[in-house]
Amino acid sequence: MADLPQGWEARGRPPALFRRFEFERYGETRVFLDAVAALTEETGVHPQNINFGTTYVNITLESADGSEPGSAELDLAARINALTGSAEP
Repeated sequence: MADLPQGWEARGRPPALFRRFEFERYGETRVFLDAVAALTEETGVHPQNINFGTTYVNITLESADGSEPGSAELDLAARINALTGSAEP
């Protein structure tokens, strides 16, 4: 698989991209979730799984055709990273 955006890991077979984002309080989590929703509508690429709690969000990105994640998923992962203001996990 191509170089993964910082903080993301490949899991499973075929691999999916996974990352956990952590926040100090629910307000930050909610803003992030709203921004991810707007970004996925803009790009037309949607995570296969998002789960969250008060201070965390887990996101899984898979290829639409069931193969290894490609440039669309890698680009979305990088753009999601940018929503946090930092690529650091």
